[in-house]
Amino acid sequence: MFNSIIVILDATLRNATPLIFAALAGMFSERSGIVNIALEGKILISAFFGASAAYYFGSPWMGLLAGVLSSVVFAQLHAFATVTHNGDHVVSGLAINILAAGLTAAVGNYWFSQGGNTPNLAFGDTQARFTPITLPFADQLADVPIIGGIYSELISGHYLLVYLAFAAVPLCWYILFRTRFGLRVRAVGENPHAVDTAGISVAKTRYLALLMTGILVGFAGVYLSVAVTAQFSPNMSAGKGYMALAALIFGKWRPRTAMQACLLFGLLEAIAIRSQGAVFLGVEVPVQLVEATPYILTVVLLGGFIGRSVAPKVIGEPYVKERS
Repeated sequence: MFNSIIVILDATLRNATPLIFAALAGMFSERSGIVNIALEGKILISAFFGASAAYYFGSPWMGLLAGVLSSVVFAQLHAFATVTHNGDHVVSGLAINILAAGLTAAVGNYWFSQGGNTPNLAFGDTQARFTPITLPFADQLADVPIIGGIYSELISGHYLLVYLAFAAVPLCWYILFRTRFGLRVRAVGENPHAVDTAGISVAKTRYLALLMTGILVGFAGVYLSVAVTAQFSPNMSAGKGYMALAALIFGKWRPRTAMQACLLFGLLEAIAIRSQGAVFLGVEVPVQLVEATPYILTVVLLGGFIGRSVAPKVIGEPYVKERS
């Protein structure tokens, strides 16, 4: 039983990693007042260009750079539509998601002729993917009861991006709540007119917030394609952007609680994978029911069990500068 718990918790960390990156990314944009349902498309575009660059250059680091840059481009495109032209945030977000899904499939098929997939990044002698990191003394401690299992199986043996995801949580908290930039982001999401009156550019602040969004969500996409699967496949994001947005709302737009929601979703996904074929009271439990549990749980809890989840005051509202 102890080994089973370790295996489930280990899978929880791996499943939660892209959700944490994407939730933190959405936190910056939504705190600045920009609704960001385009997280799904940005994960997909960064996963594609990350895997493509890693294959062409034979380096996961080039894949990481390309994935983040492509995500930043799409994030700035989102800013151009919503900040510069005051477009509807939901419509522009959906447009980016549709564009990303179509673009990655079409370009992928044109470049590689594999039905939209990229070549495997770990084929033959080529190792253009991130590999798990074995921490010091993990092998030596593996046989030690309890402590050895926790350290060698649960803490050690993850991809670098897993550790970066959990390190990003306190870092993003510090940026958002302890820096001048974070104060401006939060102020723009609550009262942009007051920020403008103080001589601070609302548009610039929102562009910078979406720049942070692009960087963070780029890590999520690269994690999926260059680390976990070592290959891009069409629509491989599989709703993780929407799930991250649900975790962000569930966590009340704060880093720590959003991370906890991501871990909950990761845990339920890990249980769903191990529950295939499970029987309860003589009836086989549909795995689809377990997979749907995170979404059902989010609706139920937000419906009154965790208190009011108050969004930034002007989220989704275009800001038009007052002219004297």
